[in-house]
Amino acid sequence: MKILVFDIRGDFGHFRKFYTTTSPLTFSFPPPPTIAGILGAIYGTDKNTNEYLTVFGGDECKIGLQILSPVRKVRIGLNLLETKGTNLRIPMSDKNLAPRTQIRTELLKDPHYRIYVSHEDNDVFHGLCKNIKEHISVYTVSLGLSEFLANFNYVGIFECEEVKDSCIVELSTPIQTQNLSEDKLEIESGKKYFKEKMPIKMNQERIVKKYDDVIFEPDGKTIKAKVKNYCRLENGENITFF
Repeated sequence: MKILVFDIRGDFGHFRKFYTTTSPLTFSFPPPPTIAGILGAIYGTDKNTNEYLTVFGGDECKIGLQILSPVRKVRIGLNLLETKGTNLRIPMSDKNLAPRTQIRTELLKDPHYRIYVSHEDNDVFHGLCKNIKEHISVYTVSLGLSEFLANFNYVGIFECEEVKDSCIVELSTPIQTQNLSEDKLEIESGKKYFKEKMPIKMNQERIVKKYDDVIFEPDGKTIKAKVKNYCRLENGENITFF
C-alpha cells in the first residue's frame, strides 16, 4: 500500500467542537471529516454536493495525522455581523441597522500537522499526489475557517505495510480508543496524554455517523501502545489511521 505524506500549517486554525455554543472551542487537530475537506479542496471535489465526504471520507480512503508542533490555544474576540434580514447597502456604522457582536473564540496558534493519505482509487490518489507535489489546489485551503489560510508542502510517497500485532509499538499519530488492544496504553514520564471525542465518519448530508475518543500527545511526541492494527512505513515510522 502506498501512502501520500504532506505537511500543512498556518498562523491560526479553528476546528469547532460540536458541543460548544456561545464560546466556540476548538479541537487540537482537524477531525477526519475536516481533513477530507482539505483534501477535497486540493483535489477539486464538487463543493455544492459535499462530494469530498464521499471521495475522501469513505472506506476506500484512509487518513492519518501527526502533530508536528506543540498544540497552543489562544482566545481572541471575533467581530461577527448579523446579515439575516439586513440591507448590507446601509452603512455598517449604523449599529441599529447592522447589529454586530463580539464572540470570544478559542483558536489554535501556529498549527502544524503531517497528513497521511491512502486511496484505493488510483486516479484519485495520483491526482491528489500531483496537485500536492506541484503545490496546486483547486479551491483555497484553510484550517477550519476561511480566514485561516493554510500552506501545504509535499513530503513524499512511501510504501506501507499493514501490521496486526499484539506487541506494544511506538506510534507517531493519535490513536482511536477502539483501536487500543485491551486498553493497553504505556504511560511514559515527560509526556502528556489528552483525549478528545470527535467525529470520525460523516455522510454527504453532513450527518455524523461515528464518534470516537482519540488519544494524543499535545507536544507531538510519540505514544507507546498496544493496538489492533497499525501501518509501518518504509522509513520505520509507525502510524494508525482514523
